Amino acid sequence: MKQLDSRHIPRVAPEDLAQVQRHPVCLVVENVRSAFNVGSMLRSADALRLDHVYLTGFSPPGDHRGVNKAALGAQDAVPWSHTRDTIDVLGSLKQRGYTLAAVEITDSPTDARRLPRADFPLALVVGNEVSGVDPKSLELCDLALELPQFGMKHSLNVAVAMGVVGYDVVRRWLELEPQSTAR
Repeated sequence: MKQLDSRHIPRVAPEDLAQVQRHPVCLVVENVRSAFNVGSMLRSADALRLDHVYLTGFSPPGDHRGVNKAALGAQDAVPWSHTRDTIDVLGSLKQRGYTLAAVEITDSPTDARRLPRADFPLALVVGNEVSGVDPKSLELCDLALELPQFGMKHSLNVAVAMGVVGYDVVRRWLELEPQSTAR
């Protein structure tokens, strides 16, 4: 086994990004205070080839200096937008046929690894580092994707949780539609 350096890792060339088919999954980042968490999620969204990242509420925009520091260029590779009103974004996504999935601990969790084809396109909704997804936004969500916790703490860092759930969701999509996007 040998570690590959960046010249030998297969990736999409920046000039080809506009033509690449993206997975039918977007991300709604609601009221995430830390620019570093937002940058990390943009980086994960690029790695997952998500369709779009909606930065809402008081989440910093993708061109914020701290976001750029953590995103390491991903802010230029993944489509993103910034708006204050999360409810408008969620309503628009719902009208466009997206299933809204809160990444949140609730009384009725769904396993992301078992999502049916009918749940795509899917919008992952992540919330504030302390208070989670806003209750008004949670009311609009169709389901909640939860990560089991086996230790003392009851939650993960929001960017870490988004990455884990994001990979579960994209892997599930590729199981359902294996021809949809190859490397």
